Amino acid sequence: MIALTIAGSDSGGGAGIQADVKTFQELGVFGTTAITALTDQNTLGVHGIFEVPSSFVQKQVQTVLDDFSIKAIKTGMLFSTEIIEVVAKIITGSTKHSVDC
Repeated sequence: MIALTIAGSDSGGGAGIQADVKTFQELGVFGTTAITALTDQNTLGVHGIFEVPSSFVQKQVQTVLDDFSIKAIKTGMLFSTEIIEVVAKIITGSTKHSVDC
C-alpha cells in the first residue's frame, strides 16, 4: 500500500512528515510526502516556521499522484487557508487529480 502525507517538516524529527514516514514504514506502508511548511524546532520548542507556497504544495501533491497509486492520505499541519483549499480541491476531485481512497 502507498500513502501520502501532507504536512509540515519537523527539523527535530519528532513530528510532522518525519514522524509520519516512520509510522508508515512500521506499518508496512510506502510513504510519499508533500511538505506544507518547514519548521525550526527541537524538543525544547518551535523557534520558527517557513510556509511553502500553496502553488508548490499543489505541484508536490499532483506530481506524487501522477506516479503513485495512493490508497490513503494523512494530513498534518496545513499551514494556511490557501493550502487547506488546495488540498480540499485535490481530495474532492475539483482539480486535475482526484484520489481513489
